[in-house]
This record gives sequence, C-alpha cells and structure tokens, in this order.
Amino acid sequence: MSSATQASVRAEDMDSITKERIRAYRAQTFRLNQPLKTPEDARAFVEERGFVLFWPTKGVVLPSLWTAVAGDRPVPDEHDDPGHVTWGWKDGALGKKWWYYAKVLRKRAGFIALEVAPLFYALSENFGSPEEDYLDQYRQGSLTQEAKTIYETLLHEGPLHTIALRKATFMTADESKARFERALTELQADFKILPTGVAEAGAWRYAYIYDCTHRHFPWLPERAHTHGIREAQRMLVERYFQMVGAVPATEANKVFQWPKGDTEKAIGDLLATERLRQTTIEGERGPWIAIDTL
Repeated sequence: MSSATQASVRAEDMDSITKERIRAYRAQTFRLNQPLKTPEDARAFVEERGFVLFWPTKGVVLPSLWTAVAGDRPVPDEHDDPGHVTWGWKDGALGKKWWYYAKVLRKRAGFIALEVAPLFYALSENFGSPEEDYLDQYRQGSLTQEAKTIYETLLHEGPLHTIALRKATFMTADESKARFERALTELQADFKILPTGVAEAGAWRYAYIYDCTHRHFPWLPERAHTHGIREAQRMLVERYFQMVGAVPATEANKVFQWPKGDTEKAIGDLLATERLRQTTIEGERGPWIAIDTL
C-alpha cells in the first residue's frame, strides 16, 4: 500500500478494534475453540480456509493443521503426542486428492484447497507447457541443475519415492543430500512436483513418493490460465484476511513473499472496493488492515 493511500485516511477517521475481538475471531477461524477430531474435519477445514500450514511457523500469522487439532502450543518432539495424529491424516490423504499438499507457502509444508490451487499456480513460473517451460527457467538461471535433473527424471520415469529418486539422479552421497532436499523444495514451491504417497523404503521404511504436478492434477494448468496475476493475488490476499481478521499490511508480505509491491497493490485494490479497511488497534502503533465485517 502506497504512502499516499495511507495518508488519505486519517487516524481519527479509522474505526478501532480491540485485541480481544481479534483473538476471539481467530479462535474461530483457527479452530482453537472447536478442535478438529477426524481426517474429514481436516479436509473441511482446509476447504473452508483455502490454505493452511501443516505446522505453525514462528512469526507468521496463519492457521495450521497442528494448531487446529492440538491447540495453540509448540510442536513437541515426542512422537506419542496426541497432536501428531495430524501426520497420519496427512499421509493417508495424499493419494485421495483431497487437497494440494506441498511446500509452497514460505517453502513450508502446507495444504491448499483444490478450489484455491489454480490461484497459486497462476502465480508460478509455469506458463504453457510443463514439459518445456522448465528449460527456459534453467537457461535463465532461475532453476538449479539439481532441480532440473530431478524434474526431468520424474517426467521420464514417472512417480518415484525419494530413495529411488536419489539413485536415479546420482545424488545418493551424503554430501548430495542437502542439495537434493533444496531442489525438492524448489520444485514444490514452483508447483512442478508434489508428494503423492508414501512408500515403505529406506532405513526408516518411510519415503515420500513424488510426481509431476501437471500429471497428478492435469486440470490445474488449464484452470490457472483463467486467472490474471493481479486477480489471483487479490483473491488470495482477501482469503488471507478472512482467516486472520486484522493484521499490519506487512504480515501478508511474510506469508506470500511476492515481488516487491505486489501484496501492497492487492491490499490497495481491496481497500478501494471497501472489502478491507484500515483500522487502529489498541496498544499498537500505525494502521492495521482488517476485513470489513470485523
């Protein structure tokens, strides 16, 4: 949001919202007052919110599946914690295509409702042909050699679990592990690959199976093409504020991490249509952005 836009609204003209009201609103949208009990509850939660993280991320205001099940508390290391039922829910749903699960938002594991996935895909570097576009990215230096190798392997070989994928890409050595993991994350964040199942492989008898996004969800590229970039960003930002109620404008930047100015433009468009409003928060300096109904 530009300084001119901010200046057009004087502090004394803004509505004020209490922190308690925001906390009460998020208790509902984050499901703190009514925890999820079943995998079906989790599916409905993702569809309702549009996109959520798997685990909470420090400094990021966004619902997570963990918090909606276990409450607002840190994720413990103990494997027998009741909250870790979310792990089984996530794995069990991978092949059911309930949602889009991958490391997308802030390159952290999360869930995107299938209705919302085309909006994110429209903002990716996938333009026309998923089997050719990656070569342009590689030539331009926006795709690493490791990511190119992994993607080409999945294109030609079909779905592979991580143990087989490391062998097929000649990245089995210990010194290759970090580069392999970074490349997997890079490809997920750009909607090129995603986990589609779990295989009993490796020392832990647990390994993700990866496939190409356009092969697992063949309808996704076509639906994404119906959305322009500004429209997709505006719709996603509005979804975000519907989840959190009110935050400083900079919080949305933390979530989406789009090119400089894009989040501010989307917020400005929503302010202009009064779908969002500037507000003041007790005890906080500067204006916040809030949904109109709050």
